[in-house]
Amino acid sequence: MLLFTPGPTPVPQNVRNAMSDETMHHRTPEFEAIFFKTREYLFKLFGSDEVVMLSSSGTGAMEAAVVNLCHNTLLNVNSGKFGERFGKIALAHGLGNVEIKNEWDTPVSVEEVIKAIKENSNIDAIAVQISESAGGLRHPVEAIAKAVKELNPNIMIIADGITALGVEKIDIAYIDCLIAGSQKALMLPPGLAILGLSNAAIEKIGKGRGYYFNLATEIKSQRKNTTAWTAATTLTIGLLEILETIERNGGLDKLYADTASRAKAVMASLVAIGLHVYPKTPALSMTTIDDEDASKIRKILKTDFDVNVAGGQDHLDGKIFRINQMGIIAPYEISWVVNSIELALDKLGRRAYNGEANRVFNENYFKVGK
Repeated sequence: MLLFTPGPTPVPQNVRNAMSDETMHHRTPEFEAIFFKTREYLFKLFGSDEVVMLSSSGTGAMEAAVVNLCHNTLLNVNSGKFGERFGKIALAHGLGNVEIKNEWDTPVSVEEVIKAIKENSNIDAIAVQISESAGGLRHPVEAIAKAVKELNPNIMIIADGITALGVEKIDIAYIDCLIAGSQKALMLPPGLAILGLSNAAIEKIGKGRGYYFNLATEIKSQRKNTTAWTAATTLTIGLLEILETIERNGGLDKLYADTASRAKAVMASLVAIGLHVYPKTPALSMTTIDDEDASKIRKILKTDFDVNVAGGQDHLDGKIFRINQMGIIAPYEISWVVNSIELALDKLGRRAYNGEANRVFNENYFKVGK
């Protein structure tokens, strides 16, 4: 079965091999050496002033960011399940909350964010997804961050990059906290979250807040190449292996270029066979198609062609399907996915199969995109 859901993504064999070795204790010089090397790679990946690894899902990192960086009122952008989650986290901790809510195919505008800030002087942090994976939407986070900092440099910018980091180069010049999760473009099992922090964020964190998710406690420990609590040793070993694999395969620039070419080719191939891309500003991490036969297409892909793609949630349940484009993906695998979708349309009697999806994919990926 080809796993093409936008998280969890497939784990490469060499990474699985690295994680299958003997269990390592986290309070040893051997693990501290691995932790040190991993941090060095993460600084290159994030480009931030500090990086912190947490043994948790991405939601844990979201909570850590909100608790430590918002002391009054959080402005969150809700264009999907994960943007909505930021607001729920703020309310769960007794913080003030202002929400900008759009349909899941619609990005937030810089003007909407600035208007909300001007109307509520209590806002001291903003949380927004770079790539909102509920609908495959890309928000203009860098432009928002720049405009907010020009208006009030003390407002913290929290950017959820869980389906963006490792997908494209992110300009963090005005971002205070960039969040990543292991099970997306980092091609690992779930369970490890990472935050890239600015010096301004570290200053606001101060002594930190909370207990397990106290970022001040973690920063102090991780600068000594250990963790405050039990480390996710196996996942850290896997993370080092995948970061070394990316470097061996040509580095981050090649990974970003391959992902962009893949995204463009998939989108072009599906549009060519009459399908419609759902978000107004698509993210590179996935292609999201809205279609009345979305559930039927997913079922045919899985049962007839051994391809597993994701569906939608809430009001988009049964109305969309989402194809992963993150990570190191063999061209023949993604080519099989678009070919299978065209075959599924033929089985549904909507379009006679003629190989158009593969032709357009190959034309865009191997010629135009290279």
